[in-house]
Amino acid sequence: MAEPGAPTTARATTAAALRPSGATVLVTGGSRGIGAAVSEALAADGWAVAVGYNTGRAEADAVVARIVDAGGSAIAVGGDVNDDPRGVLRAAGELGPVLGLVNNAGIARDDLALSMGATDWDDVLSTNLTAAFRLT
Repeated sequence: MAEPGAPTTARATTAAALRPSGATVLVTGGSRGIGAAVSEALAADGWAVAVGYNTGRAEADAVVARIVDAGGSAIAVGGDVNDDPRGVLRAAGELGPVLGLVNNAGIARDDLALSMGATDWDDVLSTNLTAAFRLT
């Protein structure tokens, strides 16, 4: 029996058949944690994956290596989603048309909002909200 929430074979086959050949998904924050797991799961489902990172180049390269070793297609895409979101999308497009986007990039500045400085507040909102808006 399949795990709860897991796609059935028929559903997975239909989804793969409907996806255009060479379709790429960009996973921002794809080099670590949830983003790495999502990148690998999407690759296992047949997507070409652009593993987005800002500071984790070695981790992104490791995710790409795992995907490629498993028979998938992936590249690491470096860039700050705040400074140049369209540049990140263009780089991801080197694999194929970007038809999927997982807005996973995020930062935390551990402090209460009332005592957080303006720069930290702006950085958190820019990465966690504004970048997702610009990429979508």
